[in-house]
Amino acid sequence: MSTDKRNMMVMVLSLMAFLANGDNYAVAPLLINIAKDLKIDIGSAALSVTAYMLAFGLFTIIFGPLGDRYGKTRIINVAAFGTAIFSMLGAFAFNLPSLVVLRAMNGAFGAGIFPVTMALVGESFEHENRQKAIGKVMGMMFLGGASATAIGGILAYFGSWRMVYFVYGLGELIIALVMLRVLPNSPGVIDALNFTKVYKTALTNGNLVKVVATIFLVGFSVFGSFTYSGKLVESRTGYTVLSVGLILTLFGVATVIGGRKAPLLRAKFKNRFLLLAGLLGSFSLFFIAYMSNPILIGVGLFGFGLAFVSLQSTLVTTAQEAMPKLRGTAMSLASFNMFVGGGIGTLINGQILNVFGIGMIFAAAGAVMFIIAFVATIVVLKVHQASNAS
Repeated sequence: MSTDKRNMMVMVLSLMAFLANGDNYAVAPLLINIAKDLKIDIGSAALSVTAYMLAFGLFTIIFGPLGDRYGKTRIINVAAFGTAIFSMLGAFAFNLPSLVVLRAMNGAFGAGIFPVTMALVGESFEHENRQKAIGKVMGMMFLGGASATAIGGILAYFGSWRMVYFVYGLGELIIALVMLRVLPNSPGVIDALNFTKVYKTALTNGNLVKVVATIFLVGFSVFGSFTYSGKLVESRTGYTVLSVGLILTLFGVATVIGGRKAPLLRAKFKNRFLLLAGLLGSFSLFFIAYMSNPILIGVGLFGFGLAFVSLQSTLVTTAQEAMPKLRGTAMSLASFNMFVGGGIGTLINGQILNVFGIGMIFAAAGAVMFIIAFVATIVVLKVHQASNAS
């Protein structure tokens, strides 16, 4: 495949990742409107978020092996059309059960975007360009999540919560149609689909297990705290949801920049790269925890985003190197651990919020990130040594 075609593939997959991740996080400013429109309470409206996340988590495990069996391009195309259709249908939900079912289906198909996309990009690029390509897609994905509150707020202001779901779904549908022409053919790499066999192979790969366990810690620290970042900014500044969303976008902008620059920085700092990235993330989280000035909080969010994408793109690339013949399965494990880590972190941080206040959430995440700086450095170094020895 030519360089131009690969660059086009990365651009299209990046746009899909932006929309699919934003589709999830855009609901934050919408729950009050959804509750009023459907004549339910906010707690009941939030069940649609739970349904999306549970389906996303479950199907993350399924899609990777499907990509290894039937071809990553085919699975990405199915997932893209599925998430687009059910996002648009969500705009026409008429009661709580219909909303919950449609959002669950949206989440189920959305789960196929991230892991299989990472696997397709990984197998399409040689070693020296792989992390940069993965970082580009990953950066756009998390920009989509970080900017979704602002985008959702704007769309809801000029229309309604229904417009948010419809616009995201329409955007996904357009990109899904483009993907039919742009994505390269990717044949399956296993002859039969056997979930027990592929996951037994994955879980007995010690190097892979170490990497995805580290990704679990990253998910715990990053997503477990970022979930509460909007509340922190609002409580410290008194800004509106839209202004808060714009400040949070700094995290996403940093992931885009960091995704592009991480390979260069990694080449420059070598074995110290992950250590420095983790320490930057730890320092940034402590900065967010104790600062009240919106500019300084924004600086902390930017550093947080740089550190996260530097760590995550390196770990994802390393996970693929640990099991190159089953990249889809490896990425499912990576995505699942990131998701579960974030879910557990969010749950524990909810208790921290009630007992110690919101600042302690980010201070605790900073302490975990400090540990990650050293753990990730050791794990990645050992995997690379093992790869070079073989």
